[in-house]
Amino acid sequence: MVWTNEMIKQIAMEQSAIDANCSADDFIRDENVIVISKEHALARKYLKLPHACNLISYGNNIVATISEEYRDIVESYINKYAIEHCFETPNMHVLNDAFQKLGFRVCFMAEYFLPDMQVLSEQSCGYELRVLHAEDFKELYIAQWSNALCEMRKELDVLGVGAYDNRKLVGLAACSADCDTMWQIGVDVLPQYRRQGIASAVTSKLAIEILKRDKVPFYCCAWSNIKSARNAIKSGFRPAWVEMTVKPASMVDEMNCVKENTEMDIMV
Repeated sequence: MVWTNEMIKQIAMEQSAIDANCSADDFIRDENVIVISKEHALARKYLKLPHACNLISYGNNIVATISEEYRDIVESYINKYAIEHCFETPNMHVLNDAFQKLGFRVCFMAEYFLPDMQVLSEQSCGYELRVLHAEDFKELYIAQWSNALCEMRKELDVLGVGAYDNRKLVGLAACSADCDTMWQIGVDVLPQYRRQGIASAVTSKLAIEILKRDKVPFYCCAWSNIKSARNAIKSGFRPAWVEMTVKPASMVDEMNCVKENTEMDIMV
């Protein structure tokens, strides 16, 4: 398949539409859209649906996928502030304050990246790169590879690229088959091997390997994770959409009790 940026973005919007229970065209409307969140067999497998509130923007507008009882809160919020300001403080506090009274809080805030076919290319790093498969991951579910691989969802880890210093694995990008059309990339590099271009080398090669399999690679990080965002850009990815998700306050409290939450971080 000969991929274009337009094809890749359309597939991403179609998946977001499945996740949000809306139409892909809703993401390119001039006006904001509110839809009711529902479970879907083809949604990204890590999503816990239905959402109380999840805001999605590809830049044109906001699509809010919600539970019906929160319509007034969300409609008032997204129609009061500029699109980009709805995803950050100080305006975000307005939404959080309204939901906190009902036992919810703003929880996840993430930026998603898609490959730019005009710049994506294999990069070298001075180390041997090997394509890895699920059977190669069995001994790798340990702390230093916890961003590339997810022990809780081993069955989704399908493909990877490792950087090797002789026989030693020093960098790893791997992807999870989160849905039928899109595979998500995570990456780790051992501390003593960072700043040598390993992260971008394994990420870019893995993205190309995913595309060869007729799937769309995507990459996600918190927008405050500068190292991860830089790696995405260097690897040939560009910002595509953002999401902000409201979750039960009990879940937020539980996550805040965990000493270190690295699932969405990158170590380069």
